[in-house]
Amino acid sequence: MRMKNSVSILSLMLILTTGCVRDELALPGRQPGSAVVRELCLESGYENQLWFDIGTGSVMASNDKTAWDLSFECGQDGWRVRLNGSRMMWAWDRGAVPMDQPTDTLGMGAARKYDRPSGHADSTAIGDWRNGDHVFIIDMGTDQQGASMGMRKLQVLSVDASGYVVSTAQLDGSDPAQYTVAKDPLRAHTMFKFEQGATVIEPVHRTWDIVLTRYTTQVYQPIYLPYYQVTGFLAGGGTRLARMENPDFNAVALSDTLQHAFSSDRDVIGYDWKTYSFITNSYTVDPSIVYIINDAEGYFHKLRFLDYYNQVGDIGCPRFEVVTF
Repeated sequence: MRMKNSVSILSLMLILTTGCVRDELALPGRQPGSAVVRELCLESGYENQLWFDIGTGSVMASNDKTAWDLSFECGQDGWRVRLNGSRMMWAWDRGAVPMDQPTDTLGMGAARKYDRPSGHADSTAIGDWRNGDHVFIIDMGTDQQGASMGMRKLQVLSVDASGYVVSTAQLDGSDPAQYTVAKDPLRAHTMFKFEQGATVIEPVHRTWDIVLTRYTTQVYQPIYLPYYQVTGFLAGGGTRLARMENPDFNAVALSDTLQHAFSSDRDVIGYDWKTYSFITNSYTVDPSIVYIINDAEGYFHKLRFLDYYNQVGDIGCPRFEVVTF
């Protein structure tokens, strides 16, 4: 059970006058807590996604990574469509071509795009589809065994305050279908699966802070790769984070939130708190990296990673220490 207490007037004034916290974060504080060690475990093959609430230490939802293909932004003015990056999905804008005609994939390798993990609106593969009746070829990525899940055609026809209308088909134009994807007022995104339509995946907005998942990104070590699958944490809407290099974890305090810039980028925690050794064929984590997390409810926590294996040696089980300020 979460314990709450009043933040001192001096601390509250300092936070508010520095502009480091949104107005809605002027909330009663929690009593400083002792360190709590949490552990999350993906199944073999990194096949799941785990949606986690830092304050309660609870997994709010979990799903197989193949359970959804696209996410549609909710909110009255929402219009963005994103890919399921856990499967290395791609999108290729083919322009205003007929949906019911065969579409060639020649040239897709050079022109295709994936969603950048930052979550920035200008870094999505589909982009601003409202500028024309464009058809997108969607590479569905791979399943848990690494097998291709094929391709589909997608056309987003319209959006309003209540939802989207989309059209889908096979690459040869067969199996045409039209779906209405309703916006969910309780969630930041409505998920969608081809040949099924809307599906509930993401937990209720502001009940979770970070999701443990595979995702696609650029890597620079040991060699530069423009796209690669990694495993790490992405932040949810309403969660802000700051990264600190080499502080004394025990000494990090709420006052440090005034000295370190917070970011709403989804990949601030990301994956690079761990390093892979080709000599030992194993991962090690860097406990000197400390993250300050301003969670979706407005509370502050500090976090550092301790391991990437559980006690029996299973990989994909990040263990981390959390202290609530």
